[in-house]
Amino acid sequence: MTQLAISFADVVEAHRRLRGVAHHTPVLTSATADARTGARLFFKCENLQRMGAFKFRGGYNAIASLAPAQRERGVAAFSSGNHAQAIALSAQLFGTRAVIVMPKDAPAVKIEATRGYGAEVVLYDRYTEDRQAITERLASEQGLAVIPPFDHPDVMAGQGTAAKELFEEAGALDVLYVPLGGGGLLSGSAVAARALHPHCRIIGVEPEAGNDGQQSLRAGRIIDIPTPQTLADGAQTQHLGELTFPVLRELVDDIVTVSDAALVEAMRFFAGRMKLVVEPTGCLGAAAAFAAGDQVAGKRVGVILSGGNVDLRRFSTLIGND
Repeated sequence: MTQLAISFADVVEAHRRLRGVAHHTPVLTSATADARTGARLFFKCENLQRMGAFKFRGGYNAIASLAPAQRERGVAAFSSGNHAQAIALSAQLFGTRAVIVMPKDAPAVKIEATRGYGAEVVLYDRYTEDRQAITERLASEQGLAVIPPFDHPDVMAGQGTAAKELFEEAGALDVLYVPLGGGGLLSGSAVAARALHPHCRIIGVEPEAGNDGQQSLRAGRIIDIPTPQTLADGAQTQHLGELTFPVLRELVDDIVTVSDAALVEAMRFFAGRMKLVVEPTGCLGAAAAFAAGDQVAGKRVGVILSGGNVDLRRFSTLIGND
């Protein structure tokens, strides 16, 4: 095995930092989902996490890991929404400043929540401007620490705590489905899974329109794509991270894709059957599990529901259309 950016010890340390701060989100089951798939499904409900997504784990862990002097100066981040809120809330908890670069077409609920946590929001055009360049310029000018949304060891380790909790509560799993954007959640989850249950099959899930991770895994190198057009706004990444990709290549068994229509169907299922609001990106793993057929029949399957931050008008329109 090559030297990876994080180890299971990093995930354990992140979990220690998060104790009493992050919610220990529930692991829920559904007889209807089990009957539909022929499997025993365990849903890790990170849609019920603080600020509504797993991103709080990595954001808080990253700020907690900064030197006190840097924490006092503040942090900067770029994000389509959930990482933005995670950094904003975490910075608020530490009493420090946060500047967040967000796409102007991000869901209004995410922009409003980020501002509500006290962060300064800088808007950009995701199709014509470079969010990382904007963030790095602001950070350099203002002495801020940049905390990227996925390609950062402390972020990756923090995200892995969700899978650690899932295994500790559900026990051994045969398959684990994890949403994939830039790879922070999947890389952290893979490290936790391999340490706790080495034989678990780990599957990353992307939207069909944005399968850069799938292409990268098969090519053995990072593949860049244009910004994908998909309902899964949290997975509108153009490429995996320099730190996350080696972890995925080493530890992940496969990356599959699902359609936007399948995401809407999963959203409708969670709202109607389990009374849960799950955003499109948060449904990636569930949509793949629902479509897996014989690959999951008779197995114990973990699914991370990564977030629930969706504009309610948009949510009602999507799940109301047959």
